[in-house]
Amino acid sequence: MTDDHDHDHDHEYAGEGEGEGEGERTFAALPSAKGRGFAQTWWGQAWLRALEDSALDSEQLKQGRRQARAGAVGAVSVRPGRITAVVRDRDGTAYRSDVLLPELTGDAWDRFLDMAVERAGHIAALLDREMPPHLVEDAADAGAGLLPGIGDLEPTCTCEAWYLCPHTAALCYQVARLLDQDPFVLLLLRGRGERRLLDELQMRSAARAEPSAPVSEGVRADEAFAAAGLLPVLPEPPTLPAEPGVPPSLDTEAAPAPGVDPAALELLAADAAVRAHRMLAEALADGHERRPAEPELTLCQDAVRLAASGDAGARLPAAVAARLAAGSGRTRSGLGLAVRAWRSGGAPALTVLEDGWVPDEETLVRAEAQLAEGWDAGERPRLRSAGAGRWTVVGADAQLRVGPDGRWWPYTRSGGAWAPAGPAAPDPASALTLAEG
Repeated sequence: MTDDHDHDHDHEYAGEGEGEGEGERTFAALPSAKGRGFAQTWWGQAWLRALEDSALDSEQLKQGRRQARAGAVGAVSVRPGRITAVVRDRDGTAYRSDVLLPELTGDAWDRFLDMAVERAGHIAALLDREMPPHLVEDAADAGAGLLPGIGDLEPTCTCEAWYLCPHTAALCYQVARLLDQDPFVLLLLRGRGERRLLDELQMRSAARAEPSAPVSEGVRADEAFAAAGLLPVLPEPPTLPAEPGVPPSLDTEAAPAPGVDPAALELLAADAAVRAHRMLAEALADGHERRPAEPELTLCQDAVRLAASGDAGARLPAAVAARLAAGSGRTRSGLGLAVRAWRSGGAPALTVLEDGWVPDEETLVRAEAQLAEGWDAGERPRLRSAGAGRWTVVGADAQLRVGPDGRWWPYTRSGGAWAPAGPAAPDPASALTLAEG
């Protein structure tokens, strides 16, 4: 192959950016893939499995991987049924490589579009550049298989290899990276570009939409009153479930997307179910209209609440606990103390635990009076001030703290730190009994 011919190929297929025509997209050459896998998504990995399971010579695959990692694949042109790129050997010789994939028939596309219109979540996932497994499964059930199987990829190359060569293998490895970034590349290969596909979905959605109901002019008040006895009695509202619902399981065969933590999502889903159940119970209870609204939590307080939501922390994975600790600006041990405080009294107990709260003068005067009146003469323990609103029992690992509402909180020394020892008490003597007990 001459140098002039090489330059012609570079001019035809290389590009600085990415273009899109009626049925073709061209992607600029990707940078070297050294130090990373070619496919991060499950659908990109499925593409590579179809390539590798069809290969008759593993050495051709190894050479193709090396060339792809070295950046030997030029700009990639994608159009229905075909991908094309110029691939260069180490000596600079360029070859035009093509990989063919059968297009879906018109009937198969009709079935795919009908399925997608009925399941709006599939299109939303595609627009987010995701291809969830159930989308591919539903498409296959509709007779529109999207991912290639064994033997579906047909390579051709100007190196005149009779089947798979290192150049077409390198092209397939680079296409896996393109599929990772945009699953619409696979749909274009199967015969539909993104713009055409979305236009057809919009038309089908509009055709399925029912005509809007006519606007009612209403009913006269006297007619509605006269018909009161004719209307059926409203059914009783459903009873409150005995316990919160079970959140969906996220344990699937597909690996999570980068940055997504399934354990954290399951914790949030379970917490949402518990909170929804509690709010419904409160709404159905008598006198709920007169109850004051709960104060809104800060992000740090809510992180502690989430950490305290398990059964004594048993259901909290270590990675999730670490994220909650970092998100609330605490160490793991600091989060443990905060969880103990939360379980003893919620947000007020957390306020007493933190060093940032300083009682005002009125609170301190009232606290000193309660300390003086809390014990009979001669029975009061020796206390020394340990900071604003805090008194430590001399000779004992016990401490009293007063909260913003005037209640007293028992503390005990644990592992070199002061830790909550129980719920608040109305007077210091009762709180000290909890701390010493």
